[in-house]
Amino acid sequence: MADPQGFLKHTVRETPTRRPVDLRLMDWKEVYEEDSFTKETLQKQASRCMDCGIPFCHNGCPLGNLIPEWNDLVYKGAWREGIDRLHATNNFPEFTGRLCPAPCEASCVLGINQQPVTIKQVEVELIENAFDEGWVTPVYPTRLTGKKIAVVGSGPAGLAAAQQLTRAGHTVTVFERDDRIGGLMRYGIPEFKMEKSVIDRRLAQMEAEGTIFKTSVNVGVDITAEQLRERFDAIVLAGGATIARDLPIPGRELDGIHQAMEFLPLSNRVQLGDDITDEDGLPPIHARGKKVVIIGGGDTGADCLGTSHRHGAESVHQFEIMPRPPEERAGSTPWPTYPLMYRVASAHEEGGERLFSVNTERFVGKDGKVTGLEAHEVKMSNGRFEKVEGTDFTLEADLVLLSMGFVGPQKPGLLTDLGVGYDGRGNVQRDKNWATNIPGVFVAGDMGRGQSLIVWAIAEGRAAASAVDKYLEGETALPAPIPPTAVAQR
Repeated sequence: MADPQGFLKHTVRETPTRRPVDLRLMDWKEVYEEDSFTKETLQKQASRCMDCGIPFCHNGCPLGNLIPEWNDLVYKGAWREGIDRLHATNNFPEFTGRLCPAPCEASCVLGINQQPVTIKQVEVELIENAFDEGWVTPVYPTRLTGKKIAVVGSGPAGLAAAQQLTRAGHTVTVFERDDRIGGLMRYGIPEFKMEKSVIDRRLAQMEAEGTIFKTSVNVGVDITAEQLRERFDAIVLAGGATIARDLPIPGRELDGIHQAMEFLPLSNRVQLGDDITDEDGLPPIHARGKKVVIIGGGDTGADCLGTSHRHGAESVHQFEIMPRPPEERAGSTPWPTYPLMYRVASAHEEGGERLFSVNTERFVGKDGKVTGLEAHEVKMSNGRFEKVEGTDFTLEADLVLLSMGFVGPQKPGLLTDLGVGYDGRGNVQRDKNWATNIPGVFVAGDMGRGQSLIVWAIAEGRAAASAVDKYLEGETALPAPIPPTAVAQR
């Protein structure tokens, strides 16, 4: 145990300081002050871990991270041993430490009557210290199997599967249809949440280990499903749930209405140096001087909000059809479940107005361009949203961003040509061994699970890798795969 009295000595939960709003809006760097969180402060926070007899944080984390163990090691200053314990269950703690909503913290026992342990911060500080110390080095297989595996998609699920399978001795090729590796981490997550150098340094390790990356390859078009099956002994489908939910209401055809994933990647490309800007240095779709409305109140909507602020939007409104969550944990989500509660992301601190219980009824425009929208308030009745009469309003807008989630994977092309089956939600169906109905074809991440969290993607990528290794070799030394049914219930 880190410190038997740590949670009594240090009752205050401390996290890094965010840079002042007016300062961080001038750039695209991550929002936290550099060196605002010392090792000594982190060790005090790690000492708050109670090393519970039943560590519910294990169950809260889809990866099963050994949280009390590396909290104890950080408290004792055993940083090298700590990163080894962290890497034992998580290939990419630098990603989850920045992007995961931390369901582990929601299930922390200390969180019953105090603020939970800063698990996520301990995680990211552990891996950043490891990179600084040069401890993140290639891990080579002890033997080569001669088996070839194709991983389709380079998001967290695909990368986790690829790294595990490469380390098991297989020759792994990752195919990505974009021009850079990383999936939505690369082009969907703004720089102010995770700078892309964080991805690049991990890719350098993977390349050194032997993983092969092929970009700008649209599998199913540039290489056919038949060719893929002929050339590889196994295939892992990890292409994500890329079909965005649309809003098919009157006026949807007007210019100025875009999906979030049409808007966000452009700003990332600018930060990566792509020559796509106008004379003012702005991408083809931008918010400079515009009245912006974001429809959707989740994380992607917040990403659109922060991006619009950095473009220099005149105003930003964010609509959410659900009611405003309570300030504290809702009774419907008791400990140790992930709590329904009102959250303020860094982007919300920067400005804009959040509107809850609002439904958009119609887009209005002039000369083919959107100029506003008509909306009204709603209430929930018998499980359905009903209009609240007398609440109609019109709001000016010359840029509308749709951020309402994703409905499943793209089916025409690779999936159709492979002939994979689908579940009742339209995701790729898989059995308890992560296998599709096509021999040698497996699926991991959002493509099989549906839209979910980065931590689930990594967990599924690791589990699918274990299943593929066992399929090819008859046994596996990789961590035992968790059946998808069990994963879905956790």
